[in-house]
Amino acid sequence: MAVFVLDKCKKPLMPCSEKRARLLLARGRARVHRMVPFTIRLVDRLQADSVLQPLRLKIDPGGKTTGLALVREVESVNENGDSNRTAYVVALMELKHRGYQIRRKLYQRRGHRNRRRWHLWYRPSRFRNRTRSPGWLPPSVRHRVDSVATWIYRLKKWTPISGISLELPRFDMRRLTEEEDDSTDRQRDLFRFEARAYLLKKYGRRCAYCGAQDVPLTIDHICPRSRGGSNRLSNLTLACIPCNQRKGNQSVSEFLAQDPRRVASIEQSRQKSLKEAAAVNSSRSELLRCIKATGLDIETGSGVGTQWNRSRLAVPKAHCLDAACVGKVDVLISWKQKPVLVITATGRGRYGRTMLDSNGFPKAYLIKTKGVFGFQTGDLARATVTRGKNHGIYIGSVAISARGYFDLHTLTGMRLVVSHRYCKLIQRSDGYRYQFSSV
Repeated sequence: MAVFVLDKCKKPLMPCSEKRARLLLARGRARVHRMVPFTIRLVDRLQADSVLQPLRLKIDPGGKTTGLALVREVESVNENGDSNRTAYVVALMELKHRGYQIRRKLYQRRGHRNRRRWHLWYRPSRFRNRTRSPGWLPPSVRHRVDSVATWIYRLKKWTPISGISLELPRFDMRRLTEEEDDSTDRQRDLFRFEARAYLLKKYGRRCAYCGAQDVPLTIDHICPRSRGGSNRLSNLTLACIPCNQRKGNQSVSEFLAQDPRRVASIEQSRQKSLKEAAAVNSSRSELLRCIKATGLDIETGSGVGTQWNRSRLAVPKAHCLDAACVGKVDVLISWKQKPVLVITATGRGRYGRTMLDSNGFPKAYLIKTKGVFGFQTGDLARATVTRGKNHGIYIGSVAISARGYFDLHTLTGMRLVVSHRYCKLIQRSDGYRYQFSSV
């Protein structure tokens, strides 16, 4: 991953390589400004004395994970007079939301509130006299918009971004759940693009009957049309060509009579809801409004265009790579072997010190103070363990305890317990946990 660079007035410059950053730090020309994502600040350079190249931030919004890709674009003209856009990948990131955690907490709070109503029966209910402001979104959906907007402003502060490419997926919920006539052009387009893309994501690009991967897949009816099956997405699945031919007009229970566990798995997949699609639909307009407020050049793309670019450029399926394929892309370079920064939204703690069970009764108590030995949960620390089986140096976020033994989640996904005596604070908690992974 590239290293972000700031001038001595904390204005963004062009990112550099890790080798270049080490040389600047060793020669005393730079200081460490931030650890994750790693950012340095030059002490002898101003933005006015530097040459900046156009960078574009590409965003692929999702219900659980949003892909972010920072690319450097170069426009060229071929011999036919057509312009080609070459995108050099600078950084890949994936932002994991906590919308489902917020939703679960709100449901829990509603249960406690209903229980409290038992003792307040003499008070009139107030659920009918509350108005919602224009543009109101549920807290779990608002979190998705706010977290993406937060990282747009952060990257704009650290890098010279000149434009944003945003995928605006629009899921037709009625057409994803209801049956229509096969003869309409809209239904054929739906089955050709939207339905196939939805099924590929739903079944993990595998054959539902044998689990084969990296083979040509076809759309098959779980309950055949000859037996009264419909064209609803809940009745469609993915099957490789041999399984599709062997199944014929049998039902899935007859075809997989020897594998009841796989039959149960298929039936469970049929009942998956469209909550993620509904969340994306609800937040797309508000997200676009937040991006317009930045004043940058905006380019929008469709999900079908992103899928077409990814298949044409032979790019594997990933949230961050989907973001790199948003908009107009003719050539995509330097995306292989690029580390991915996984950003997980964790929040900034809570005021309540009592942990409750599902019935609302206290089951445990947190410590009274949020800080222990100078650390808070979520702080980024360097642990230098000098003895024991975990001997070595680790960097990661800590989860504190009153005894002084912290849970350390390293940037590589490792988890261990270390004493506070081995830890040194390198970055305060900002509501996110960081981890590196590969594409």
